[in-house]
Amino acid sequence: MTAEGRAALAQAHGRESEIVRFLRDLIAIPATSGREKERCERIQQEYEALGFEGVRFDRLGSVVASIGNGPFTVMMDGHTDCVGVGDPSVWLHDPFEGKLEDGRVFGRGAVDELPAVACMAYGVRILAERGLPEGVRLILVASVMEEDCDGYALMHLIEQEGLRPNAVVLGEPTNLGVYRGHRGRMGIEVVARGVAAHGACCERGVNAVYKMAPIIADIELLNNRLPEDPFLGKGTVTVSWVDCASPSFNAVPDAARIVLDRRLTAGESPEDALAQIRALSHIGDAEVRVLRWEGSSWTGVPVSQEQAFPAWILAEEHPVVGGVAAAVEAVLGRPPAISLWPFSTNGVATMGRLGIPTVGFAPGREELAHTTGEWVAVEDLVKAAAAYSLIPQFLAAHRDVAG
Repeated sequence: MTAEGRAALAQAHGRESEIVRFLRDLIAIPATSGREKERCERIQQEYEALGFEGVRFDRLGSVVASIGNGPFTVMMDGHTDCVGVGDPSVWLHDPFEGKLEDGRVFGRGAVDELPAVACMAYGVRILAERGLPEGVRLILVASVMEEDCDGYALMHLIEQEGLRPNAVVLGEPTNLGVYRGHRGRMGIEVVARGVAAHGACCERGVNAVYKMAPIIADIELLNNRLPEDPFLGKGTVTVSWVDCASPSFNAVPDAARIVLDRRLTAGESPEDALAQIRALSHIGDAEVRVLRWEGSSWTGVPVSQEQAFPAWILAEEHPVVGGVAAAVEAVLGRPPAISLWPFSTNGVATMGRLGIPTVGFAPGREELAHTTGEWVAVEDLVKAAAAYSLIPQFLAAHRDVAG
């Protein structure tokens, strides 16, 4: 551990109770995608109490604070929305209590990804107390709608509101490692049409479920032959939803529908993935399309996004990877693991679509995300806040970052 790492960690320990309190407050406010208003208002309140200037909601409702005015801009993003809780009775603790026990905070969002929102805020406060490095501008974002609309909020902030950074740090859980990419994803819908008939005279109809059955078998076989990348891993496809339309339980279904979860590895494009499904030997006249998410932000702005997101990788030797890893090592006293997420993040926008160097760093184990057993260690919250306070100055030493 370096001297500046020890100093940052000491400052973060001094804020431990405040970080934990803020995180528990956030967990206590339910906020699925498009319903983050109360949680975002609580974040705005904390940002203002920490002395950040120019705190505002963007048009979609993300909370934004800008610190400093240098030409080198670092964006730190933690998303505010969480998935639902399912059956509350299967949780060990109330998912919205934010229970603090044995040095851990439990609850929905205790990994994905409210710790980043809390730790980034206090890390930036610690940095402001030391003094922002000369020539650096820091944009702190608590973004909305990530769970339903990967990347949409950051695309809006960058392209519509003009806040384009040179580097982005995402708060998806990394267990204090540094993550530099993930596979892309698609939601693909396949619909087979049939002809309804009375179930007693089924030979008069065309059963859409029977038409779909060999398509499902083809998809299982397709998964086995998809390509693999040494870093990102294998492209995959699986049937994630099945339903049908029928006049009654005594009738032949005249439509059958499946939804596919398609994960894209390096070198695969959404266009290629669609072409593979349309080329299946039993696809026949079935309709194949990319799903589209339709809804609105909590501010009432209509949102529409095709569910096709590119894979992305930032080279391990890139200065942003090296700079963030060096900041983390200064706090941990050891090199952090350099790895990747198995799931999709807002990086599909910043790196995948816009080519802005992006990495992830946060407390919490990614395998606990979306489970009924989410928890984060308090000590890791402190370490993360200390590292966030150092990341801008370590990145500022690498002004050759493209963005």
